[in-house]
Formats: sequence, structure tokens, C-alpha cells
Amino acid sequence: MRFRRNADRLTVGQLRLLRDAFEAVYGIGDDRGYAYHAGIHGLPLPIGCDNAHGTPYFLPWHRAYLYFFERALRDRVPDAMLTWWDWRAGPQRPARVPDAFARRTVAGRRNPLFSAEVPRLALDQGRSAGMTVGRRTRREPGDPSLLPTPVEVRRVLELRDFLDFTAALEDLHNRVHVWTGGHMAMVPFAAFDPIFWAHHTMCDRLWRIWQLRHPGARPPSAILDEALPPFRMTVRQTLDVAALGYDYAVASSSSAVETRR
Repeated sequence: MRFRRNADRLTVGQLRLLRDAFEAVYGIGDDRGYAYHAGIHGLPLPIGCDNAHGTPYFLPWHRAYLYFFERALRDRVPDAMLTWWDWRAGPQRPARVPDAFARRTVAGRRNPLFSAEVPRLALDQGRSAGMTVGRRTRREPGDPSLLPTPVEVRRVLELRDFLDFTAALEDLHNRVHVWTGGHMAMVPFAAFDPIFWAHHTMCDRLWRIWQLRHPGARPPSAILDEALPPFRMTVRQTLDVAALGYDYAVASSSSAVETRR
């Protein structure tokens, strides 16, 4: 069992492994590399995530997405793990991107978690659709009130029906994308920003906590055996994170305490 941890609580060694893994996949030009995995979320076509937003597939699809991307990282650096960004903000929690992702350089070198390149094909397709962005990802954090508060997160976790929960969580998720700005604010380019993965790992963690709080609650039975293209996985196969070989460091009885902070 491997554990995904809070980006603000990674040890020096854990953070180094994550940086090394991102740096390694940046240099691969085929379907094992960063550009391929980030491109699954939008551009370049023909792969996209149209069925993963505003639908009951939102959480299962992104769990599969994280799972296969993490496998790609671990193919390069076996002990690397994705990390989650605790984006909850409020009077006692200033709005911020974790230092691990906010620092431009580390030891005099470019920080691989700060930004990444967008492939030329994605840029060209975006331009044809009226979207022009820079070759390297950037962020433009906005109004702090856009970020979900701890109270809002607690209310979402209290919802008992999966469809109500996923819709409410997706709304919080959307606000984080908008607050981050830059490439993250545009679905076709969002996954190229390294912070995208920490953002969605937070969403996946909240789903895990919700599952623990509401045993037996699950997506509608009609979609459980539906596939999640382009991933070779069904909705049912995403439900048990232990079967996928990971969990969250606070996704246990202590998770209730964590989400009240």
C-alpha cells in the first residue's frame, strides 16, 4: 500500500522523488510521457474528457486518470507518489499554491513542478478554436473568495447521495481551476500545469473520505460496469482505492478531524 500525502507535508526525500519523476516524464515523447498524459484531458485531439465533466463519471474518470498517470511517474521513479493540494481557504487559511509547486527554481535549477511545456500540436489546435496560450504553463491566482472554505467542504462531505455529492464537489473543483487562472482556467490546457494533478488528487482524496463516511454509497448501479475511455477500467474498478494500491495518509478515522481544520 502506498500513501499520497499533503503537498505541504512532504519530506525532502518525498518531494525530490516527485520532482525527479515529473522531470523524467517531461523528456519522453511517446505515450509514456507527460505531454501524452496531460493531453488526454483536452488538447491535442482526438482524445478528450467531454464525458468526464458534468456527469456521474466525473470522479471515477479522474480517479482512473490519476492512477494511470501515477503509474507513468512510477515507471520512471518507482517510489514517487502523487501529492494533494489542500486548497481550502478562509480567515485562518490564506489562499495559496503549495511551495512545492510555487517555487520557480530549486537549488539553482528550474523547478519541474512550477510549469511545463504545452506541445505545439495542442497550441495549434487551440489557436484554431480561438484559444491562444503560452508555450509554458502559467498561473494567475485571482479572488481568494473563489476558493472553497473548510465549511463548504464539510457540507459537501455530509451529502449522502453520490449524484448530489459529485455535483457539489465538481462545483468546488471548478472554482479552484478559475482561481488558479492561466492554463488551469481552460479545460483543454489545464492538465499541462503540474498543479492540476495535485488539485485533482485533492478531489480524489475527498471522494475517498466521503466513501469512508458513507459506507455502501456508490455511483448509480446502471453505470458501474461502464468503461472510462481511454482508460481500460470501469467505474466499478475505481471504487476501491486499496485494490488500486494506494490510500491517503489521513483518509482514516483521522480524516474527519483533518477536514474540520
